[in-house]
Amino acid sequence: MYASNIKGRIADVIIWVFVLAFALSCLIPLVNLVAISFSDNAAASANLVSIFPVNPTFSSYEKLLSDSQFWRSFMISVERVVLGLFVNMGLMILTAYPLSKSSRVFTGQKIYMNLVIFAMLFSGGLIPTFMVVKELNLLDSIWSLILPGAVPIGNVILLMNAFRAVPKSLEEAANIDGASQWRILGTIYLPIVLPTLATVTLFTIVGHWNDYFGALVYINKTANYPLQTYIQQLSVEVQNITDPEKLMELAKVSNKTLNAAKIVVSTLPLLLIYPFMQKYFVTGIVVGSVKE
Repeated sequence: MYASNIKGRIADVIIWVFVLAFALSCLIPLVNLVAISFSDNAAASANLVSIFPVNPTFSSYEKLLSDSQFWRSFMISVERVVLGLFVNMGLMILTAYPLSKSSRVFTGQKIYMNLVIFAMLFSGGLIPTFMVVKELNLLDSIWSLILPGAVPIGNVILLMNAFRAVPKSLEEAANIDGASQWRILGTIYLPIVLPTLATVTLFTIVGHWNDYFGALVYINKTANYPLQTYIQQLSVEVQNITDPEKLMELAKVSNKTLNAAKIVVSTLPLLLIYPFMQKYFVTGIVVGSVKE
């Protein structure tokens, strides 16, 4: 008995050492990135920065945050996330709920399901999508970043499987009481699949916030760039600057430190949101991935 307890404790120690090592392997690069963003140009260029800043300076953040276009792009990204979340969640729920029904309840369910699977496996392509967006006069508008991906098929399938896992007896009882399908959806299905809803909400927020390529394709005016596209294009340029004080300030900044500051600033909102949804994440994935 004693020997088995010793073996169990040794196994626990080995597991914890492995988990801590894996956590550090993920955390140390992020800490190094933050340290580079707070270091000056010379130290960063010479690769002298490890986990602590060398010759600490806020020059990269001052350059990034003092630009009025930065704040405009930030608000465009916030607007995109809010509108995109509203559109995506509405359309995903309205698509997944009927598809979760059997073909006896929803006539043509198999046909629509095959179309959904086909759309997940084969896309129309970038050029045809661009032509459609252009013909709809959506270029240089926020809707060109939202509508082309309005129905993420992967998230639809997660929601559909979560809806299928809801006991049918609950819906049958609601039908006996005279509840409409809208009321059944809102009062029975959505509260039960809340973990999956939280998971696809997180996926949607991260997808809209991190996307930069869409704006490069559909947005022609730099003033209308969302944050990720703006900071991806931002770089240090000194050739047209003659003011000695500004040159001394920019001497502390390089594209390496500026890029590190970009990543830190763009990642911060997601790091603030994730802890509130973490408890739903694993449960939502499991519920939405398993079909019983």
